[in-house]
Amino acid sequence: MAIFLSVLIMNHVVGAAEAPEDFPRFLVPGRQPEMDSLRRLLWLHWPGAGPKSTLWDDWLPAPALWPAMAEPDFRARWDAALSGRIIDEEGYVACHQHASVAHPLGWPFPFWRQGADNWGWHFALPGLPPMWHATDERTQEGWTLDNGADDGIHDLAWHIRLTEPKTTVTTPPIDVIDTFQAPFLQLRWKATGLGSAQPYIEWTTDSDPEFHPDRRVYFEPIESSDVLHKVIPVYRHPRWQGKVRRLRINFNNRETGGTVGIQGFFTTYDTRHNINNQGFVEGCAKYFFWTRDIDFLRRNINRMRTAIRYIMTEFEAEKEGVVVTRWVGHDGRSGLERGEDGAKAIRHGRGIGNNYWDLLPFGHKDAYATIRYYDALNQMTAIERAVAAHPEWNVPAGVLAFDPDALDKHAARVKRMGNRLFWNKATRRFAAGIDIDGNMHDYGFTFLNLEAVYYDFASREHANDIMRWICGERVVESDTSQGADIYYWRFGPRATTKRNIDYYFWAWSAPEAIPWGDQVQDGGAVLGFSYHDLMARLRVRGPDNAAARLDEVVAWFDEVAAAGGYRQYYDGSRPGTLQGAGTPGGLGLDLEFFESVLVPQIVLDGFLGFRPTADGCRIDPRLPSDWPELTVTQIRLHDAVVTVRATHDQLDITVNAVYGLPDVPLHIETRGTHWALTRVDGVAAEQEIRVDNGGIQLPKVARAVAHLERAKPERKTR
Repeated sequence: MAIFLSVLIMNHVVGAAEAPEDFPRFLVPGRQPEMDSLRRLLWLHWPGAGPKSTLWDDWLPAPALWPAMAEPDFRARWDAALSGRIIDEEGYVACHQHASVAHPLGWPFPFWRQGADNWGWHFALPGLPPMWHATDERTQEGWTLDNGADDGIHDLAWHIRLTEPKTTVTTPPIDVIDTFQAPFLQLRWKATGLGSAQPYIEWTTDSDPEFHPDRRVYFEPIESSDVLHKVIPVYRHPRWQGKVRRLRINFNNRETGGTVGIQGFFTTYDTRHNINNQGFVEGCAKYFFWTRDIDFLRRNINRMRTAIRYIMTEFEAEKEGVVVTRWVGHDGRSGLERGEDGAKAIRHGRGIGNNYWDLLPFGHKDAYATIRYYDALNQMTAIERAVAAHPEWNVPAGVLAFDPDALDKHAARVKRMGNRLFWNKATRRFAAGIDIDGNMHDYGFTFLNLEAVYYDFASREHANDIMRWICGERVVESDTSQGADIYYWRFGPRATTKRNIDYYFWAWSAPEAIPWGDQVQDGGAVLGFSYHDLMARLRVRGPDNAAARLDEVVAWFDEVAAAGGYRQYYDGSRPGTLQGAGTPGGLGLDLEFFESVLVPQIVLDGFLGFRPTADGCRIDPRLPSDWPELTVTQIRLHDAVVTVRATHDQLDITVNAVYGLPDVPLHIETRGTHWALTRVDGVAAEQEIRVDNGGIQLPKVARAVAHLERAKPERKTR
């Protein structure tokens, strides 16, 4: 995981505060201590399940929304966050991570001072810790100002009056700008009175030492008293090549009397992430299915559609069947390169991260981005089908709308192509992807492979091979970690099983200096992704296998609680270094590792098989053989609070209209789940209970209890 300062929360100290009485409970006779531990784990991390950067949009909404708690109001917070996600003019969804001098819609690193042959000039650096700019504030000395008046540096900017038309500012001579490392120029500025100006950037090079219209990129004028961050995509210009020696900003103003304030002007790497659009769609879908907030859907449906179409076009997914990232610096090659003699060379500008694992290149033909795209397609298909089934919602249609059957067909192709392209036949697992040189990178990425199983991306054969490897039944001879050692950290598998000292972005230049297991992306582990391990086991190996692994996680957590918390447990008295708040380490448990809240979801999502739908829910329990029953309380579904009790043969669903009588009946989907209704308590005789092949539809009542029994297969007669 990244070394970054996110919007941090300090998780509760383990065991310091018991969950309130109305917090959901997991009830299993004979296994209650373990269930109480899982409840404590959920309560520990649940307060941190509010909106963070876009990175967490797939993982946090469901854990935040289903516990029926009045405070905090996660519904309002997630509505505001998802509805407020920046989507640029082309359809890219922004990262919404903390500030730095990197791309403002991208990840906060790498930034220009982390490379070589870059350039920048900052007249002010307000509110930025030095670690996120690594440079100094400077004066305007050496700059050339034409057709304007210098009003000095004040109020966090260099101020210029536009005293004549076509005011220009020209940088001092620049040692060199390597255009490969500078796909964007970033201007942080404010302006008033530009009128009909059409400003542009110009540049000179070694071979073309004079400014010329052939080397010019226009950008839009602004009218703002606040500093705005403008990123200019110079990499798209065919003459942005070679070594740049000077830059000029021509405000191209026709009128005089305006003012401009420049806070900074500098080169910018492309730090955008190629999974943001997927995460945004996944998060919006989960928010809607849990809340049935139709107004939210109306406001965001076309934003979701735009996000999907961006992946289809910008990443060529519709044409190629997989995500292909062609952004500068995202071609899947490492920023570290070793020669035949073993000598290491730093390739500045290469290996820029694309996702949560932001030190790792991924990119070009990207397996992780493709897996998440496959899930986003399935979520979008479900949304479009719900919209088609409910014309009364009055959800926008138009040119952006998708045919859900066409999406379904496309998703099947993505799965087929991805399983063929990204499968490493030698190790029998998915690799990170294929770089622009045709090389496959495989360091035993357990997170990638387990998510492939969890999202049902992996074929059945591939899923079985993945689980045999992770469970230690199949050894990959080239791996550093094999067999039982894959679970060395107990709470989940190592993130990678093969020592990696070569596959990183260039600024992480000495990975060999960190011992194996002391970096989360090299033999370490992240607690939250134990959820994908548990769910993958449930899918492939069944409930008994998943429950046995869960017991190991709970036993570890009980030891952590007895020690007083994660940081007390990993205090140097045992192996394991914690990462967080800017400190590198091997284990991601607390602080910015908000996804730790995922682990207890195995009970609701997995063993209970509870899934919200647009009209109600689908329930398909898969209980371990030694669990006589499972009850989950305080499930907020739409505007009801639900309790579900499941045995191996019975299912009792209690629905309370705590937030007012529902507008529509609640549909409990049973198609394919092998349950038959026996009776419903709390419904008057004259009220209709609809039962069909699709499930049960409960009438609009204050409280109802539906009782179902497992349907016995019909006996065939001769």
